[in-house]
Amino acid sequence: MGHHTCKCCAHDCAQTENRSREAGNPLKDYWRIILSAVLLFGGIGMHAMDVAFFREQYVALGWYLLAYLPVGVPVMKEAWESITQKDIFSEFTLMSIATLGAFYIGEYPEGVAVMLFYSLGELFQEKAVDKAKRNISALLDVRPETATVIRGKEAIVEAPQKVQVGETIEVKTGERVPLDGIMQGEVAAFNTSALTGESVPRNIRKGEEVLAGMIATDKVVRVEVSRPFEKSALSRILELVQNASERKAPAELFIRKFARIYTPIVTGLAVLIVLLPFLYSLIDGQFAFTFNDWLYRALVFLVISCPCALVVSIPLGYFGGIGAASRLGVLFKGGNYLDAITRINTVVFDKTGTLTQGTFEVQSCKTQPGISEEKLVQLAASVERNSTHPIAKAIVNYAGQRNIAPVPTAEVTEIAGHGLETSIDGTRILVGNTRLLSKFRVEYPKELLSIPDTIVVCAIGTEYAGYLLLSDTLKEDAGRAVEELKALNITNIQILSGDKQAIVTNFAKKLGITQAYGDLLPDGKVKHIEELRRDAGNQIAFVGDGINDAPVLALSHVGIAMGGLGSDAAIETADVVIQTDQPSKVATAIRAGRQTRRIVWQNISLAFGVKLLVLVLGAGGLATLWEAVFADVGVALIAIVNAIRIQKLIK
Repeated sequence: MGHHTCKCCAHDCAQTENRSREAGNPLKDYWRIILSAVLLFGGIGMHAMDVAFFREQYVALGWYLLAYLPVGVPVMKEAWESITQKDIFSEFTLMSIATLGAFYIGEYPEGVAVMLFYSLGELFQEKAVDKAKRNISALLDVRPETATVIRGKEAIVEAPQKVQVGETIEVKTGERVPLDGIMQGEVAAFNTSALTGESVPRNIRKGEEVLAGMIATDKVVRVEVSRPFEKSALSRILELVQNASERKAPAELFIRKFARIYTPIVTGLAVLIVLLPFLYSLIDGQFAFTFNDWLYRALVFLVISCPCALVVSIPLGYFGGIGAASRLGVLFKGGNYLDAITRINTVVFDKTGTLTQGTFEVQSCKTQPGISEEKLVQLAASVERNSTHPIAKAIVNYAGQRNIAPVPTAEVTEIAGHGLETSIDGTRILVGNTRLLSKFRVEYPKELLSIPDTIVVCAIGTEYAGYLLLSDTLKEDAGRAVEELKALNITNIQILSGDKQAIVTNFAKKLGITQAYGDLLPDGKVKHIEELRRDAGNQIAFVGDGINDAPVLALSHVGIAMGGLGSDAAIETADVVIQTDQPSKVATAIRAGRQTRRIVWQNISLAFGVKLLVLVLGAGGLATLWEAVFADVGVALIAIVNAIRIQKLIK
């Protein structure tokens, strides 16, 4: 978390670092608290048993001063540092004033108790924050400390930081991949749970990307390193989650501002608790003003006023929510997005690669008389083989499955939104959509326009040659994604796609979505989202692949990217990244946000409720410093435990 979260009120980094160093030495912390507790309860016991030497006032004062110093001096030192940095009304200052005041009026045990329990509460807070940080670090920072590099004929064990891009590393069965790279062998299975939260092994083939954090599950593999250690997918994810606390949720920002106004006000009220009765006693001679009694009430008021429970537990709540979601493969870029996603009532999905697999398969071929299927497939694969488009890959794979070898082509020209043009043996070849044929004035059967699936047409010279029919398939959990969103009372679910309207309508029908819009270029998607935003009641989440949909992701209230493994553009563009590429995780993200907000508001209500009650009782003389300690430290600890509960609640 940011440097504010380890303390109750915002203060300088240097102070927090000092405290963190102390927290790093638990024996030192516990030694101080144990010594103070032994002396405090020993003193209370001797007073109760009326031990002779303890009856002397100076003996009791000396004894309780010894009990006070181990826990009081560090806090008073922090108070002085806060004051020198113009943060006068820090919780350290409040505690110092309250406990010194207690000593002044002779309430030695209570003065020690306030500081002892406050220090204990601070220690627990630090441990809770550190534990939350460690949980997330342990969850994501699974990068191995060594890498086996193949140099010449030798296998050398090196630190991953020293391995250069282009070198080959070897990963044995059961070992974690230390660096991102390209698969050298034919095929191997990898456990990707560190990156996606899913433990189902994933087959990676020769030339495909292998990412740091994956585990080789079935054989020894060799990987050519493609990125340095600090730029691996896992490093970026780890940095993203750990820096998420820099983007504060509105509740966090409000509480921090509130604490800066609230603390001076209650300090002023504590002064008035003493001053007003004194002034009243001057007016009404019959009113007996006892300075020590009213000072005691003011001290109780001061102790209760510390906003520790709020200022610690709220950031801890958001940090816990981010950590729990990341464990499920959902990365929030900040607490503000965790908060924003709770207001979403409209979810707009891109289709290809988001709701569908994005991997096309050739279903059939239809040729003109005199042209064989083999010839059509050969021409299409020859033209498409240098393209990275999913449809092109599907055609090339299909040709490979049928053992149809491609033929050499002249330079291939891509015509955006239409297809490809080249020549083979001096004859022009066109491969693309029907718009491409119309552009080159090639006649084709008009019934092609009514085919609801994806087709790739081909022309030889000026003659139409035939088409290949391809289909994309829905992701396994696409239907569940829509059902879960509806269960969360999100009924405005839409699909936007550049595909033909007939294809989009067909997929929407299968999913039970009534609003589906096809034939949209990227600017058409932008216009659609702008139209939705004109209605202020629409809080929109757009779910896309994070590359082609960057403008729409930026325009929506919450941009959710199907980041996949190692998609740089997705991680850069979106507010939320779904590592598993599962659309059902959109509902998981919304549940995580709602659960976090519920816990945070429980903490706010608890802290305000208890503090307000004890403040009133303290001002009326009905609460002692013991109740004040509970209202401050006790409520803070309850709030922290509640915040930690988020890790178990989000599923």
